[in-house]
Amino acid sequence: MDALKSIDVDITVELGATKMPIHHLLRMGRGAVIELDATEYDPLKIYANKTLVAIGEIKIDEGQLSIEVLEKVTKQP
Repeated sequence: MDALKSIDVDITVELGATKMPIHHLLRMGRGAVIELDATEYDPLKIYANKTLVAIGEIKIDEGQLSIEVLEKVTKQP
């Protein structure tokens, strides 16, 4: 079990996505807002090392933001 403690896993949570031309992105300044294709009620995708592993939702408790895992995603054959 000690060997597992030294393995790094990159966790990414996707709140939503959008497509835009690169020149729009390059023109954005501090405080710019990018509209996503999701609402605050849509499920979040949780990735481990760029592989989808779970679906979750945002939780706020006493000012602390967290992600609650709702469903584990299994690999499709």
